[in-house]
Amino acid sequence: MKRIQAVFARLQAQGRKALIPFITAGDPDPALTVPLLQTLVRAGADIIELGVPFSDPMADGPTIQRASERALAKGVSLRQVLGLVRDFRAADQETPIVLMGYANPIEAMGVEAFAAAAGDAGADGVLVVDYPPEEGIDFAHTLRRHGLAPIFLLAPTSSAARIAQVGALAGGYIYYVSLKGVTGSAALDVAAVAARIPDIRARTGVPVGVGFGIRDAATAAAVAKIADAVVVGSRIIEEIEQSVPAQACANVLALVAEIRRGMDAATSTSGGTTWAG
Repeated sequence: MKRIQAVFARLQAQGRKALIPFITAGDPDPALTVPLLQTLVRAGADIIELGVPFSDPMADGPTIQRASERALAKGVSLRQVLGLVRDFRAADQETPIVLMGYANPIEAMGVEAFAAAAGDAGADGVLVVDYPPEEGIDFAHTLRRHGLAPIFLLAPTSSAARIAQVGALAGGYIYYVSLKGVTGSAALDVAAVAARIPDIRARTGVPVGVGFGIRDAATAAAVAKIADAVVVGSRIIEEIEQSVPAQACANVLALVAEIRRGMDAATSTSGGTTWAG
């Protein structure tokens, strides 16, 4: 969790915003996961969300569903994902890794065992899509005991009470789902997002990242002007999916570096961050 906090403190001092790319562990092959993680860092990623493949990913659209299917076909398990984090951490002690997935594999391992193993592997945070705050209190406390940030989702439909619940539990950052639907499913309404961010900031004390619907440098730049972090997932997975394995890292590098440049150009005149935490 401290690595995440350090990233946001550094970026706040620089007047910049965090770029948080997402990839699915094991897609298209476990041997490419660590090289892809390293590529994301070279391209300008500040934090990386690493998806834990799952057979029934309810919040993910077809693109990320296919990524999970490819990884599962390679036999990738939660324990193997933690092994990949450990492998990445052997050469990179700075870039935060957030594990993103669903409750079922964690429950199968056992929450305490998972939190201990994730902390030992070098993960920094965990976002479980189907752990709402009402059912995530013990889980959040367990993560914190092992140095992991409990990260929660908020949506356009989240009530003031739900925002306050998340604010009381969340660490690292809050992931604001920018649209109604699944990942990669619709065009982003930046004005609607901008209208919601102040209310979330007023009720929470951690940075707010925005994801879903961000597909290019222009959209990422627009979001960077109003949020503390930009999360990009489906578009990167598409690039991996459309690439031959030997070209995947180079193609992802070009895409993510372009997004990074767009964000930095936008925030150089936006006045920096304004979050309270």
